[in-house]
Amino acid sequence: MAFFRRYLIQPDHPSGARLPVHCAPMINLTNVSLRRGSRLLFESASLGVYRGQRVGVTGANGVGKTSLFGILEGHVQADGGEVGIPAKLEIASVSQEVEALDIKARDYVMAGDRELVDCQAELAAAEAAGDGDRIAHAHETLYRIGGYDADARAAKVLAGLGFSEAEQGMSFAHFSGGWRMRLNLARALMCRSDLLLLDEPTNHLDLDAIIWLEDRLTSYEGVLLLISHDRDFLDTVCTHIVHIENQQVATYTGNYSAFEQQRAARLANQQAAYVKQQREIAHMQKFVERFRAKASKARQAQSRLKALARLELIAAAHVDSPFSFGFEKPVKLPHHLVSVRHADFGYTDVPVLRDVSLDIMAGDRIGLLGANGAGKSTLIKALVGELSPMQGDVVRHPDLRAAYFAQHQVEQLREHESPLAYLKRLEPGVPESTFSALLGGFGFARETVLGPIGPLSGGEKARLVLAAIIRQKPNLLLLDEPTNHLDLDMRHALGIALQEFAGALIVVSHDRYLLQSISDTLKFIHDGIVDKFDGDLDDYAKWLLRSRSVGARPEKEAGTSQPGEPKRGRGNTAARNRAGRLDTEVRRLEDSLKKEQGSLAEIESSLADNTLYGPAHKDELQALLQRQEECRKKIAAVEAAWLEKAQELEQLSAQQDGGGSG
Repeated sequence: MAFFRRYLIQPDHPSGARLPVHCAPMINLTNVSLRRGSRLLFESASLGVYRGQRVGVTGANGVGKTSLFGILEGHVQADGGEVGIPAKLEIASVSQEVEALDIKARDYVMAGDRELVDCQAELAAAEAAGDGDRIAHAHETLYRIGGYDADARAAKVLAGLGFSEAEQGMSFAHFSGGWRMRLNLARALMCRSDLLLLDEPTNHLDLDAIIWLEDRLTSYEGVLLLISHDRDFLDTVCTHIVHIENQQVATYTGNYSAFEQQRAARLANQQAAYVKQQREIAHMQKFVERFRAKASKARQAQSRLKALARLELIAAAHVDSPFSFGFEKPVKLPHHLVSVRHADFGYTDVPVLRDVSLDIMAGDRIGLLGANGAGKSTLIKALVGELSPMQGDVVRHPDLRAAYFAQHQVEQLREHESPLAYLKRLEPGVPESTFSALLGGFGFARETVLGPIGPLSGGEKARLVLAAIIRQKPNLLLLDEPTNHLDLDMRHALGIALQEFAGALIVVSHDRYLLQSISDTLKFIHDGIVDKFDGDLDDYAKWLLRSRSVGARPEKEAGTSQPGEPKRGRGNTAARNRAGRLDTEVRRLEDSLKKEQGSLAEIESSLADNTLYGPAHKDELQALLQRQEECRKKIAAVEAAWLEKAQELEQLSAQQDGGGSG
C-alpha cells in the first residue's frame, strides 16, 4: 500500500539542503496545463508555495483539485508547463485504500513514520548480524527521531481521531470503511513529512475529531495542501487559499473568509472593467459599420477592426450559485410536536440513552453535539419514530409530519433508476415538469435528470434525497450529517433554505458554519444522557481541547456549572460530586508525581557512576539517558495536569464557600 513518495524534480541545491523560505518555494508550478480527455481543467497555472504555509485548495466539484494533488504526487502527468519540487521531499497523503489487514491499529499507524520503520528494520538486521557498531548507531538514530516515543505519539493521534485505548489494540480488519479512513489519516499524520496532502480529511470525522485535527494541523511545520468544503475548518487551519475556477488557478493570502472578501472585490472590479470594455467595443463596431464603405474613412475602419482583433477580452464575472431551492410551508404546524419523558433508547438490552426528557416545539432550532457513538443518531431515530423507547414515553402530535435525512438513505438509492423516476415513484400523481424544475434547482442538468443514479457522485445523491425531502412539506426536519460530500455552494444554499424553514429543526453535523447559522440551541450527548450545552460552538471547541490537554475524556466533564459547558441543573449536589472527583484526581496526580520523581532520582544516581562512561557501557549509558529524558517529560506533564486540577478544585471550593455564606 503506497502512502508516501519521494518525488525528484528540480532539486533546490546540489547538497540536498533546503533553501531558506525567502529564496525559493517548496512547490513551484509554472504555466502548468492539465486535461482530462477532451476537457481542459486548468491552463497556464502558476503556483508557488513556501514551507510553513497551509493552503486550502477550493473550487467547484470537478475543476481539478484532486488532479492537482495527483500532479504533486507524480500520479498525474501535466500536459504542459514545469513542476518544481525539491529532491528527497517526503510527501504524505491519505490512502483511499481500505482493504482488510491483519495488523493492530496502532502498529498500522506507526508504520506511517517511514524513517522509524527503516530504523527499526536496520536495528533488527544489526542485531541478527551481531554488529555492535550498527546496533549502537541504530539506537542513536531511534533516539534522535523520537523512536522511543513513537508508540505514545501514535496513541495520541488515534485518541484525537476518536479511537479508545481498547480500539487501538484491535486489528485494522475489525473496523468499517469510515474508521479505516480515519486510520489512514492517522498514518499520514505520523509521517515525518515535508509536504502533507489532505483531500477532504473531515468527511469521515465527527465534530470532536475535526476540532482536534484543526489544532494538530495549525502546528504543522511543513507545507500543507488541503481540499475541504468545510469553511470553518479552512478558516482555522489555512494561511492561504488556492482557488480553481474557469480553468484558472488564483492564490489568495489569508483564510477562507479573507478569500471570499478578496474574490468579491476582484469580481466587482472585473465586472466593472467588462462593462466598460463592452461599451468601447460597441462604439468601435458602430464606427466600423458606419464608415467601412466610405473611401475617406476605410483605412480608419480597418484600423479599428485590427484593434478589436488584438483586444484581450475581459470575461463577465459570474458568481451565481447553481442551486436555488427552498422548503415549502408545512400543511399544519402544531405548537407542541414531540414530548419525551424519562425514556431509555437502545438497540439491545443495554440502553444507549437513558432518562431522556425533552420537548420539541414549533420553531425549535437544535444542534446536537457529542463524540462519535455517543447517541446523536439514536436520538434522531427515536424522535422520528424509527426506534421505540425501552421504557418511558414518547408522545407525537397527530399532525406531526417528520422528514429524516441520513446517509443510509443515500446508500439505498436504486442505481439503475433515474432521479426523475425516483421522485415519480415517491409521488406518482405529480407532473414531470414539477420534478424537473425541482431537480434543476438542485443543480441537476437535463442529461443527469434522465440518466441512472449509479454513476452520480456522493454529493449528487445527497442532493437528490434532499430534493425528495422538500416535497414532503415536513413540520419537523431531522438531518443527520446532511453536508457530507456537498460542496461549498450547496452547503451555503442549504443553510439559506434551512434558515427560512418554518417547522422545527434538529441537526447533527460536523459543519460548524451550518450549525452556527441555523441552530438556536445546542444539546450535548454524553455518557448516555442528553444535556443542554450552555455556550456556542467556539466555547465547545475550547472546552474540548482544554479537556483533552489534561488527558480527560470530554464526557466526564459534563455536569459542571462553568460557563460554556454542559449542565443539567444539579446544583450543589453536582458541585460536591465534581469537587470529590477533582480531589481524587489531585491525589492521584500527587502520587504519580512522587513515583516519577523517585524514578528520576534513581536514574540520576546511576548516572553519577563514572565507570558508566567507558566504551564498554555505551549501550547502558544510552538507555539511562533515554529513561532520564522520558522521566523528565512525564514529570512535566504530570505537574501541569496537577496544577490545573488543583486550581480548578480551589476555585470550586471558593464558589461553594461563597454560595454557602450567602
